[in-house]
Amino acid sequence: MKAAIVVLADTETHEALGRAVNAMVTALDFKEAGDDVQLIFDGGGTRWPPALADKDHQAHNLYERVQDTIRGACSYCADAFETTDALNDIGVELLDEYK
Repeated sequence: MKAAIVVLADTETHEALGRAVNAMVTALDFKEAGDDVQLIFDGGGTRWPPALADKDHQAHNLYERVQDTIRGACSYCADAFETTDALNDIGVELLDEYK
């Protein structure tokens, strides 16, 4: 099976953390089942990888477990949400394809 999970939630609320964690748990479930899964960060979601890469973040361990499923983050959105440099610093690919 192939699956793509898109994180659109920004980092501003507890609910948004729940959405990001749910996306990562789902990616982990697909990964552990041997499925082809890609995790993509778009919109305000481009703020998540830098936040989750912080070893002190409560969801950091989960992020580490799904890091190999991360396809990338929208380059346009990364610019709009001022996360381009932070994403580059942690090695998240910036995506500029729209199809």
